[in-house]
Amino acid sequence: MSERNDDSTNVISTKAMIGKDVVLGHHIVIESGVTIGDRVRIGHHSVILQNTVIGDDVSIGNGSFLGCQPFKNSKVIHHITDQKGLVIGKGSSIGNGTVIYAGSQLGEDVMVGDLASIREQTNIGHSTVVGRNAKVECRTEIGNQCVIQTGAYITADMIIEDNVFIGPEASTSNDKYMEPTKVPLKGPHIKKGARIGNNATLLPGIVIGENAIIGAGAIVTKDVADGMTVKGVAAK
Repeated sequence: MSERNDDSTNVISTKAMIGKDVVLGHHIVIESGVTIGDRVRIGHHSVILQNTVIGDDVSIGNGSFLGCQPFKNSKVIHHITDQKGLVIGKGSSIGNGTVIYAGSQLGEDVMVGDLASIREQTNIGHSTVVGRNAKVECRTEIGNQCVIQTGAYITADMIIEDNVFIGPEASTSNDKYMEPTKVPLKGPHIKKGARIGNNATLLPGIVIGENAIIGAGAIVTKDVADGMTVKGVAAK
C-alpha cells in the first residue's frame, strides 16, 4: 500500500491496492478491487469504481467518474451488465469531469479531455487524444495515435484505425432505419491516416479509405476510396 492522503473526507476501501507516491485530492472515493499504480495523481471529488485498474504515472482531474457500470431498459438489446474493470494505461491523462465506463481499456499515454464520455467495451490505442466534450459510444475500436477533436460524436459499433484525425463536432451514425430492427448496428469504418473535417457527418456502415480526406461539413453516404478527397452534401 502507498503513502496516501489521510484526509478524512476520502473514502478508500481496505481492499484497494494503491502504489507508491500517489497524490490524492479531497472527497475521493476508491472502491473495492481498485488497483492504482505508482505516482498517480487523483483530483478532488473523483470516484474510482470497483475493479478499475490505473497504471503508473496517470493523472486524473477533478470530478471524474471512472469504471461506471452501464444500465439498460427494454429498448437496449445488448447484454451490458457486469462489465470487467476499466483499465487505464501508464502515463495517461484524464480530464476534469470525465466519465469512463467499465469494460473499456485505454492504452498508454492516452489523453482524455474535460467532460468527455467513453462508454463500455471501447478499446483505445496508445497516444490517442479524445478531445474535450467528445462522446465515444460502446463497442468501438480506436487505434493508436488518433486525434478525436472537441465535441465529436463517435457512435457505437465503429472502427477507427491508427493515425486518424476527426475534427471538432464531427458526427457518426450506426443505425440506417432509426427504429427497432433485427439488422445489426454498424458504424463507419475509418481506415489508417484518414482525415475527417469539422462538422462532417458519416452515415452507417460506410468505409473511409486509407489517407482519405473528408471536407468540413460534408455528409458522406457512400464508401470513400483510399487517398480520395470528398466534400459537399452529399459528398463527392
